Amino acid sequence: MYDPTVARLTYRALLGRRRALILGVLPLLLIVISVAVRGLTGADDQTASDVLGGFGIATMVPIIGVIAGTGAIGPEIDDGSVVYLLSKPLKRPTIIFTKLIVAIAVTMVFSAVPTLIAGLILNGNGQQIAVAYTVAALVSSIAYSALFLLLGTVSRHAVVFGLVYALVWEALFGSLVPGARTLSVQQWSLAVAHKLAGGDLVTSDVSLPTATVLLVAVTVLATWYAGQKLRTLKLAGEE
Repeated sequence: MYDPTVARLTYRALLGRRRALILGVLPLLLIVISVAVRGLTGADDQTASDVLGGFGIATMVPIIGVIAGTGAIGPEIDDGSVVYLLSKPLKRPTIIFTKLIVAIAVTMVFSAVPTLIAGLILNGNGQQIAVAYTVAALVSSIAYSALFLLLGTVSRHAVVFGLVYALVWEALFGSLVPGARTLSVQQWSLAVAHKLAGGDLVTSDVSLPTATVLLVAVTVLATWYAGQKLRTLKLAGEE
């Protein structure tokens, strides 16, 4: 189910100079904000939770997921270079699974690592805030990568749709409309963080069992469907 050659090509595409710079902007901004907040307010648990939740989990992680998930396959479909992979004796679900693993790894590195660093800067992991939000970034990276990889497989406008989901559904409706929060990867990941953090500094509208089931279901279904859609891509001259 995992092909090293496909993985190497995908890493090269995602971590090229231009895309790597884009991926690094938000993590760097989070760390700069954390340094500034710590300098101005000192170590405060509530402030740390607000920064990590409001900017890290709500904005940075989904946007990085969009860039990594759609970028793992979307550009290859757009420019036709995916034909090279499809012409090889590889099962198409194997291609999808390999690209998913790469997208997850890239999303985790560029979201979970800076989240941990920012949390340690803000309050030194008081009440397990830094660890809780880091775990939230890790689990949401998996679901986001699967969702946005699927978008990259089915649509030529995957980045636009991904950003709409990340910035409109997750950030806007997810914070204003109670019902929408249940269908939010952000809220599912916060349910996991709530279990780890001390007190009620991290909250979620979704219970941990429900969040766990939804995270697994969305990841598995999105990955499966992306593999099925890739099967329908026909090579030139293919019957």
